[in-house]
Parts: sequence; C-alpha cells; structure tokens
Amino acid sequence: MSGPPRIRSMNVADSDSRPVLGPTGNKARTVETRKSGVKPLKKLEKPHQEAESKDKRVPLSPPQCVTTVPSVLRQQDRHQAILTLSMNASCSSDASSDSFNSRASSARGTRQRGPNLRRKSSSTVKRAEKAVEKVGAESVVAATNTVGCLEPKKRCAWVTSNTDPCYAAFHDEEWGVPVHDDKKLFELLCLSGALAELTWPTILKKRHLFRETFLDFDPNAVSKLNEKKMVAPGSAATSLLSEPKVRAIIENGRQMCKVIDEFGSFNVYVWNFVNHKPTISQFRYPRQVPDKTSKAEVISKDLVKRGFRSVGPTVIYTFMQVAGLTNDHLVSCFRFPECIETTEKGERDGDIKPTIIEKIPEALKNLEL
Repeated sequence: MSGPPRIRSMNVADSDSRPVLGPTGNKARTVETRKSGVKPLKKLEKPHQEAESKDKRVPLSPPQCVTTVPSVLRQQDRHQAILTLSMNASCSSDASSDSFNSRASSARGTRQRGPNLRRKSSSTVKRAEKAVEKVGAESVVAATNTVGCLEPKKRCAWVTSNTDPCYAAFHDEEWGVPVHDDKKLFELLCLSGALAELTWPTILKKRHLFRETFLDFDPNAVSKLNEKKMVAPGSAATSLLSEPKVRAIIENGRQMCKVIDEFGSFNVYVWNFVNHKPTISQFRYPRQVPDKTSKAEVISKDLVKRGFRSVGPTVIYTFMQVAGLTNDHLVSCFRFPECIETTEKGERDGDIKPTIIEKIPEALKNLEL
C-alpha cells in the first residue's frame, strides 16, 4: 500500500532565492536556484550579465555639499570642488559613450581602437584647462571682493544698505564738511529749503538741473532773474519746485547780495554765529539728533529780519548740518573724526577766518576820530 504522494516543501528554495537589499538601495542579488539545468535561467543569464556590465559603468559622483563660509580659502575649495565635479561628469559621459560604441562595434565584429579615444581625452583636458583658468580668475575676483567687504565702513544709522547710492556718497563726501564758499553756501541753503517738498535722494539726482536752472547758484546772477518767466507754467523752475519756493530762491539771492555787501561775504556772516568753529555734537544714537536747536532759531530770526524766505529753524538746522556748521555724524561713524580733521586742517591753512569783517557805514566815514 503506497502512501500519499510527497509534497516538496518550497521553504528552502524561497529562502535561497529571496532578494537581499544591498547598501545602495533596492538592488536585488541574483541567486541561482538548486536546479542548474533549467533552460529559462540560461536564457536570462546573458541579459543579466549585460545588466551587470551596465551597472559597472562609472557613475556620476554625487555633488558634495560645500559649506558656505566667509573664508577666502573655503571659497577657493568650493570652486575646486565644482571644477572636479564638472571634469568627472564630462569624463564619465565620454567613457559611457565610448563603452556604448565599443559594445556596438563588437557586436558587428569590429572594435574601436585607441587613437580616437586619445583625441577625445586630449580635447577634454584642454576644456578642463580652460575651465581651470576661468574658475581661477573668478575665484581671485571673488576673494578680492570678499576681503574688501570683511570690514565695511560704519556709517550713521540712517544710511543703510538699501540707501540710494547718491545719498550714501553725499553722506561720505559732503555732509558735515565745513563749507566757506558763498556759492556753495547759497546752494545748500536753497536745497535745504527744497526738502519741504522733496527728499535728499530726489534732490541729489536732480542737482544738475537745479544748477542749470538757477545759474550755478550765483547769488548775483539769481537776483537778476526774471521772476515772471521763472514761475510761468511749464518752465524749468516750476518743474522742480512749486511757485513759492522758486520765488523764495530768487528773493534769497537778492538778500544774500545785501549780506555780502555788508559783511564782505556770506561765509563770514553765517560762521560768526558759531564763533567760526563747527559745533561737535557727539551723538551716539539717531534719536539724539534734534530737528532744530536754539542756535538755529537765532540764525533763522536774523535771516527773516533781513528779508530771507523759507528759512525756518528746521531748514536752518538742516543747512547747518550740511554746510558743516555742526558735526552731527554719530561718534561711531567713520566720517565723525574725518570731519574734525578737515576742520583742523582748514584752521591751519587759514580757510576759517577768526574775525568778522564788517562794512563801515557811510555815516561813520565823515566822523573825525
């Protein structure tokens, strides 16, 4: 009596043929089964070998993460890493294309030889050398810029990275520098009055138009301008400022000529209010900078008595800041000591006159001393 047919257990074969995960991901190893004479497995060996040969190609090395640091050496290493990656990518692409051509030619019974490969490799080397020169030049420029930006100059708090470049240049070159030329003083007085309608960046961008319209701010020439033509609709002056401001500039030119006749120069007149030496404020924070001071109010009242227009205390204090009658740069600003040094140099050169030159009235000439 024969027993029931034996059923072969598949546990061993299943455990032997189970795929194993490699360290590079879900890539299964091919494990041969116990029966080596099965024909379908032999047919699959060739495609499997081709797959393995394809897997043996030189893969592109994954881009390495380059940490961005302010050091110049790290930036050069970054350029070198990018260059290495590009060279590896080009070489691997050439190698993969050459291997594909060699397999195709071997299937036809011909094999591609070495001279063409050497030509390709030499061209690749030339491209790599050009890339090295280019990257090297760029790295030098980047290193120079980085070194120059490591210690930027510290300015007043109201000049930021978003400030208009013309206003930043105005702060670095003119604002707070003592001025002793009558034309320049008249220009700064008129531009300070224009701040009621415009901002400093807008005024500085149109500064050449102001100078052309108002004859380079020569007080004598401005006093002779035809006021009706200047304030006519569509004129160059009214395109810059309102009609009251244009009339004020012309009138201030006339009054400045009178001041020059009385004191010899407007420079002597205005610097007399600060004893011919700039006031050094030594402010640490922007909130400490005032809109006007008692000194500005005194100058404003005297100018109003003389017939000047648009010369309120706020306008006059702005004029004092711009013309250097007061040094309102913050103590942390790099221009604070430079303006003081400019003042001391002007005193040594005799630009600042310590005495007032007053014009003697005609009535005193006939007096017998």
